[in-house]
Amino acid sequence: MLALSSRALLPGVTLTSSLLVVAIIGGALLGHFAPAPGQWLGDKVDITLLTMISLLFFSVRLNALAHQARNLRFLLIALLANFVLVPLIGYGIATFFMAAHPLLMVGLVIYFMSPCTDWFLGFTRLSGGNVALGMALIPLNMLIQLLLYPLYLQWFTQQAGSIDVQMIGTTLLHWFVLPAIAVLTLHHTLRFLLGEQRFEQWLTFADRATPWVIALLVLQIFAGNIAAILAHRYVFAWLLLAVFVFFVLTFLLSEVLSRWCHLDYPEHALLTMTIAARNAPLMLAVTMVALPGQPLIYAALVIGMLVEFPHLTLLRRVLLALRHRRAAKSDAIDSPS
Repeated sequence: MLALSSRALLPGVTLTSSLLVVAIIGGALLGHFAPAPGQWLGDKVDITLLTMISLLFFSVRLNALAHQARNLRFLLIALLANFVLVPLIGYGIATFFMAAHPLLMVGLVIYFMSPCTDWFLGFTRLSGGNVALGMALIPLNMLIQLLLYPLYLQWFTQQAGSIDVQMIGTTLLHWFVLPAIAVLTLHHTLRFLLGEQRFEQWLTFADRATPWVIALLVLQIFAGNIAAILAHRYVFAWLLLAVFVFFVLTFLLSEVLSRWCHLDYPEHALLTMTIAARNAPLMLAVTMVALPGQPLIYAALVIGMLVEFPHLTLLRRVLLALRHRRAAKSDAIDSPS
């Protein structure tokens, strides 16, 4: 997901969640009761996609990585979890629950394999975690998941025979690498010309515009593909269960890693959030370009993104309770008998 500023993240999380619900319902109603306009809207996704991709890359703060180079140990732990352990857990869950529905399985695998690059920082902040260190994860997560996307898809989607992965590398080059170079060049040019304070206003605008563009894209997906999605509506209960199991297992993974690596609470909270939160908006954009005409895959990504917000809210409460318990135990040890 996006690299939003910490000021914009907190209200942006609630806004994005609300907009997603409205977009799903609005798109479904439009596509069902007015199929011709819905299909027309669904066919016009390219401009929305390119706008969202541009906003995603424009919001990345690359300078945060250099400032946190001293925390190499934590960065390595987070990258190992996000790009090795979590994808393996996600693949196991997706194949267990969705083996009979290969396209939905592919959507789940794509959702599970991609760590978040935006609102996990908002929940990290609300949980008392290390936000500054989390900022350094954003460019790493974004770059690595784009590079690994074709490989993950090749390894994890053998059951979905209708998917051709041969052209994905070329597609990513034209739709993501070249736009990323152009937008990041614009980012740093404007930063130099405007100065930090004025340029931050541009970043804030991009942060606030992104949820609306995501919502428009989701509306277009459901408006243009509601018939195919409704045909598989009974399977979505299993999809929701699969996402729930994934969240439980990744929480247990974060607890094991935090204890085994003796992380302090701020890093513990950050690791928990970066493992739990997934990058559905960027992966939705990548997948719509790399795998065109697959509404079930897109729907799985959207459903996962929708469930993620209440999960992260609950996870914040769990982390704060753990911090309180840890602080109480420390006070008991330090106080004289």
